[in-house]
Amino acid sequence: MDSILVLGLLKLRIKRGINLAIRDSRSSDPYIVVNMGEQKLRTHVVKQNCNPEWNEELTLSIRDVNTPIHLTVYDKDTFSVDDKMGEAEIDLKPYLECVKMAMELEKLPHGCAVKRIQPNRTNCLAEESSCILQNGNIIQDMILRLRNVERGEIVVQIEWIDVIGCKGLSEVEF
Repeated sequence: MDSILVLGLLKLRIKRGINLAIRDSRSSDPYIVVNMGEQKLRTHVVKQNCNPEWNEELTLSIRDVNTPIHLTVYDKDTFSVDDKMGEAEIDLKPYLECVKMAMELEKLPHGCAVKRIQPNRTNCLAEESSCILQNGNIIQDMILRLRNVERGEIVVQIEWIDVIGCKGLSEVEF
């Protein structure tokens, strides 16, 4: 990791799926592939479950605040190509604006909501999502509505991690 080019790290907690599409006879074997720029990570497969619990933590290095996180849900197939079960995107800018704002404010109380982000046509939010101060860090829980599929949502959480030797967000303009 070239710390000069990296602003910091982002913990992406992929919690669960809700009412995912059926791609096998009665269920699906879902997993998620996460892409951000050159980075590609994936969760484990949850067998025969349209409401899977992944509870996985993936870490991405953030080089550019304008690069979205792209999540694609697949159904694992044994004898054929895995079926796509929808996709979603996370725009980091609203969240990182909260992180930067919280850094500039002095002491905020634990559990304080720094900003509320509303669902709109350009984001995948299924409902309002809040950036909340928790244990000294800003976290954002969100339910993402999957696109290009008949149904399904995924529940994720993001958390910024400052890394010593990395640029950080102080110089970044949004």
